Amino acid sequence: MNKVPPALKQRLPALGLVVSILLATLGSGSSKAQTPSRNSLVRSPQTKIKVSPGLPGLQGSDGKTVAVILQLNGPPTGRLNALLQRNGVRVKNHFRNLDSFSVELPQNLIEELASYNEVAFVSDDAEVEAQGHVSLTTGADAVRQIESSGLIPTLNGSGIGIAILDSGIDAGHKSLQARQTRQVINRDFTGAGATLDPFGHGTHVASVAAGYNFAAANEGIAPNANLINLAVLNGRGSGSASSVLSALDWVLTNRSIYNIRVVNMSLGTKAVMSYRDDPLCKAVRRLVDAGIVVVVAAGNEGKDVSGRKVYGEIHSPGNEPSAITVGASNSYGTDVRSDDTIATYSSRGPTRSHSTDASGVRHYDNQIKPDLVAPGNKIIGAESDRNFLVSNYPDLNTVANKGDNVQAMYLSGTSMASPVVAGAAALMLQANPTLTPNLVKALLMYSAQKLPSANIFEQGAGQLNIEGAVRLAVLVRRDLTPATPVGASMLTTNEAPEPITTIARESFAWAGRINLGYTFATGTDLITEYQGVYGTGLMLSDGIILGDGMILSDGIILGDGIILGDGVMLSDGIMLGDGIILGDGIILGDGQVISDGIILGDGIILGDGIILGDARIRANAVLAFGDNTLCMN
Repeated sequence: MNKVPPALKQRLPALGLVVSILLATLGSGSSKAQTPSRNSLVRSPQTKIKVSPGLPGLQGSDGKTVAVILQLNGPPTGRLNALLQRNGVRVKNHFRNLDSFSVELPQNLIEELASYNEVAFVSDDAEVEAQGHVSLTTGADAVRQIESSGLIPTLNGSGIGIAILDSGIDAGHKSLQARQTRQVINRDFTGAGATLDPFGHGTHVASVAAGYNFAAANEGIAPNANLINLAVLNGRGSGSASSVLSALDWVLTNRSIYNIRVVNMSLGTKAVMSYRDDPLCKAVRRLVDAGIVVVVAAGNEGKDVSGRKVYGEIHSPGNEPSAITVGASNSYGTDVRSDDTIATYSSRGPTRSHSTDASGVRHYDNQIKPDLVAPGNKIIGAESDRNFLVSNYPDLNTVANKGDNVQAMYLSGTSMASPVVAGAAALMLQANPTLTPNLVKALLMYSAQKLPSANIFEQGAGQLNIEGAVRLAVLVRRDLTPATPVGASMLTTNEAPEPITTIARESFAWAGRINLGYTFATGTDLITEYQGVYGTGLMLSDGIILGDGMILSDGIILGDGIILGDGVMLSDGIMLGDGIILGDGIILGDGQVISDGIILGDGIILGDGIILGDARIRANAVLAFGDNTLCMN
């Protein structure tokens, strides 16, 4: 581990120059994109392409109509307004809080649309689909015993609104019915006019986050949180990006009315566009900047049809740095955590979304994701009445709980892991309503448990530990503001809490680190001293500045006491360090070299089988790419 001294900080720009030259010589994380027809959309080599690779080709003038998401960076001019009013062009929706529109127009107008200066990006209105004993093993039961100075005798999510963007919620299910002051708000964004979950996914997700005990004695994480049911998927579990954007736009408008502090999205699409361009990612950033914690499923593409590990398949909007992206662990049905592993299907990082410049070169995001993992395998949850999933897959039914409004079913996936974290966030915010989304995320990662059998691209910081995260949340000062100086005391106590949690009579140490986009940081200063990146309107990764290999921790956003990990990713995805190395199309993790590309580490591996040094190639996994189909996670 390397602490960054002030003297080194002054030399880092020069170091960055050396590294960038090295990376350019080796041909680092960029590759030629097969989209030469799009070069006419830009005016200089430095300008990036403003059209998603998910859209059909721009050539031809057959007038075929396509649905797109139009993002603006300024008010529309007369020329753009004129185009939007032409025959054959239809503005379906205006997402006012997101500076975006849903538009149908002839395919041959896309190039002209993208050429206007006020147009930031044009992407396809992609199809979306769902991604598919917990309270004890995650530490939620232990949280029930925590008291916040007598102010909150029971932590159950009361007063916190959790928005569930999914296939709807069967609010008549016993585990989801209103009790005490609980509310269930229903809104439909599919156009079908139904919110009762004929598919079956959303009800299960909602019960994992906030269901309370029914006949199965399976309780959700925050069983008295208010549920905001925003249906964006239809009765077959599919929807559109525009439906999701409509729901997120509604959340921004109504967040204060329903105290929406957490949003869960157990859905996603192939992450093709860079998070800087992806409309779903940019919408998530707006919510996080507004003080809303956004939890997203990582995806279920952690292995191929042959069962081999697949890296680089984090879904959108899970590739958004400000989101809490959740992978799935397998608890094997036990309460103890010593046997837990990463679920084989859970999508692994790094993020392989990209932008394309005028020369046709792709620049990959290569962010560390997921941020953490939570139990997601064979999770028992509420079963909506006569739903599609159980009707077609009756084995999903549990044996017990036969009867009206008490049925339960099994589901597996990062879709089930995500609401576990969403419920945990609700408990943290009930314990301390002043927490920012970045602080919630940082405390979740810091208190997580590292699983010994998984690398950073499989588990992020580690497996969710709700007891530790809530214990930290209770201790955080409630008077922190953006004006609080970096390095000021962050806790109400003089000492950090003991970084150990005991669950099911087994004790484990906290991970004690947080992911910072391209690297990670560790040290007790992360929880004892206020860091600028914990404020609203920033990303945790803002603490690390990377530009062509330059790394800087300037003592303003991150304090000098923070220690940066040895495994640091530089420039377009090369990472130098201690066993986890990323290049263009290659990962070295736990002694394994995956696919082919470039590795710098114990040895230097160039290309497909050229070895310099003592590293060995073991090609037993692949780095995968995919199309832009949206799916459930």
